[in-house]
Amino acid sequence: MMKKILIVDNDPDFSLELVGALQGSYQVLEATSGDEAIALAEAQNPDLILLNIEMQNKGVNVCLELKSRISTRNISLILLSSNYHREDLVGGLHAGADDYLIKPFCFDELRTRIESHLQTKGYYNDLSKNDLLMLLELTETVSVTRNPLKILHTIVEKMNKVIDVSRCSIVSLNGVGELTVKASSDLPEGNEIKLDLSKYPEIREALETKRPIIVHDIKTNPLMQTVWDEIRGLSDNSVFVVPIIKKESVIGTFFLRTASPLKGGVTERIYKLCQVIANISGNALESAILFETMKTAKEYLENVAIRDGLTQLYNHQHFYTRLEQEFSRAKRYKHELSCLFLDVDDFKKLNDNFGHVIGDVVLRKIGSLIKHVLRESDVAARYGGEEFAILLPDTDHDGALDLAERLLEIIRNQSFDELAGARVTASVGISTYSRDSERQSPGELVQLADDAMYLAKMRGKDRVAMSS
Repeated sequence: MMKKILIVDNDPDFSLELVGALQGSYQVLEATSGDEAIALAEAQNPDLILLNIEMQNKGVNVCLELKSRISTRNISLILLSSNYHREDLVGGLHAGADDYLIKPFCFDELRTRIESHLQTKGYYNDLSKNDLLMLLELTETVSVTRNPLKILHTIVEKMNKVIDVSRCSIVSLNGVGELTVKASSDLPEGNEIKLDLSKYPEIREALETKRPIIVHDIKTNPLMQTVWDEIRGLSDNSVFVVPIIKKESVIGTFFLRTASPLKGGVTERIYKLCQVIANISGNALESAILFETMKTAKEYLENVAIRDGLTQLYNHQHFYTRLEQEFSRAKRYKHELSCLFLDVDDFKKLNDNFGHVIGDVVLRKIGSLIKHVLRESDVAARYGGEEFAILLPDTDHDGALDLAERLLEIIRNQSFDELAGARVTASVGISTYSRDSERQSPGELVQLADDAMYLAKMRGKDRVAMSS
């Protein structure tokens, strides 16, 4: 029987998108107000609730009410937030919420989070007593470990002792597409091995889909066809790859990969055990890396709220916050302010030819190139998709044009190993606010830069156009 999920959100567009992503896999209920949500939760007893914490500025109260009632307090509740009001989110967690996600988010990650919260006692029926003891011991060990690599090694060591596999590994994919074995049951602790992603189609598939990939027979499964010649002599018969999805912008992309010589392929026991381990790994890695890189939870939460997860540039929302600030400053002190709008040329064709994984690699690299050429005072953001917006305080038309041309040249000359010799170009539009400018609106400054970018596209791409 399908699990019930109650969506509580008064944004009709987002609710429609959310329902579309979940329908078919779950029975979806909808509420647009707190009172309706509480009534539905009591009447329908959903298995999980997705609650917009900012809904009518009463999300915290709704959460508190649901968690205080005997009939609804044991229902798993995930908070959703877009504007990221930190106090509201913290208040919701204190009120009893089980988890949270920041909009916009990856729907695959949402589904993974939902599944982890929907697991019932029956889920563990296929696991042995030793499996459950191992999970308990592993959870206790990694919860107090602050070294991420130590956590990874502990996970593969424990797994290798209780499941029938020849190898248990955790591999990572970094921002430039490099695949690395971070820990493996057949490697000494601390040793790492670089891998060629093209030789591991099962990992590529897991990366593309963000879903577990099971190959019961590696020597006959069509997914492995490109590497059949290389794996023909291996003793392994099956592989299982589980994406470790948890705040990808923070912990990177990790995969739990097991290989087994058993003829029966991946059993239900191994499947469920690996799924549970992936969830434990994600939580532990997030905590450990957070501990290493951020001084306080507040700093971490604020950073996640303003950064694009793929490029680590500012996100669309924070760009507009900074735009208002910089425009106000330019107007007050009669300084100039330029805006660049950059769009990668023919990006859809690139995605179609090479796949979304390689497309993401290209976007990450362009984000890195943009950061490299900017001053500390400049503001760069991933505006959306393959579009980037850049604010240049105290910069006139000529200065903006010089930077835009340098940036296009750098992108044009950048080689991407993953593109088999193909080159990437971009088009840039520029607008400038000056003391004599009739343009008084921050939004108009961006719109003019956007219009100029489309003009550059019309003129042949890989060029700069200035707003009139």
